[in-house]
Amino acid sequence: MQTILILTANPQGTSQLRLDQEVRDIAEGLHRAKNRDQFVVQSMFAVRPRDIQRAMLDINPAIVHFSGHGTGDEGLVFEDETGLPKLVDGEALAGLFALFAEQVECVVLNGCYSEVQADAIAQHINYVIGMKKAIADKAAIEFAVGFYDALGAGRTVEFAHKLGCAAIRLAGVPEQLTPILKKKPNMEKTVSSEEQPPVANEPASEELNDSDREILTELLIRSGRAEYSARKALCIKIGIESNQLGFLRQSTDADFALELISYLHSVDNKQALGKICQELESVFKQGKYAADLETIKSKLNSHHVRG
Repeated sequence: MQTILILTANPQGTSQLRLDQEVRDIAEGLHRAKNRDQFVVQSMFAVRPRDIQRAMLDINPAIVHFSGHGTGDEGLVFEDETGLPKLVDGEALAGLFALFAEQVECVVLNGCYSEVQADAIAQHINYVIGMKKAIADKAAIEFAVGFYDALGAGRTVEFAHKLGCAAIRLAGVPEQLTPILKKKPNMEKTVSSEEQPPVANEPASEELNDSDREILTELLIRSGRAEYSARKALCIKIGIESNQLGFLRQSTDADFALELISYLHSVDNKQALGKICQELESVFKQGKYAADLETIKSKLNSHHVRG
């Protein structure tokens, strides 16, 4: 069970944000997720700096999400005792999160110009997301919903970040490059003591990895094949019975694409995955995506997949 702590602040004199809607949409998305029993959402409004430290002690969150205003180097905007803006800079926040580094896995700073604070906090926390520039209310909400929908489906933080960015673009808002994922230094270099070096001359694994599946999901969304009107036709082309898929009526393209790729991988239907690659190749004929698809197809073909 993981607790998500959502902190919001919209002090007097600052532009009004739809923070209530963001909190509600996140909670609703997690409530309908297949892994909903693994998450608890706790939200706090009109947060003051002292409220943060108390919440960290009382709630013990694994994920901390801030929604509100950011000012870049000066800090994130919380409230003082009178409801007026109170700035808290990145070093102060980093010092607090350093005390809870063994407990907190991810921090999301869903406020304008919060990349500065994300850099500071990422010195202590494995994953931190910040915004490299101003972000519109709609884009911030779309990112948050996509991000937590992916976590609720059992995906990694890296994938959730990518899906959140894809959700912004799907909503028709050109801000998909604003959310930036930071990682704790040297985190990826940490090797488990149980891992053994590869055996000499052993062939590399040809199984699809998380990155491959993320690419297929993203391209399926971008291609338009995940749109509601196109889903049954896609299922027919790849050779699966659409009436057996409970997720065919998912409300968003991103949800459908995520569920379809996850389903095909879980049942080891490499033939259908190969046919999805063929569909995507007709859209992404050039550029880096074409090379990615060729790599994925080569892995699938190593398992004697028919065209």
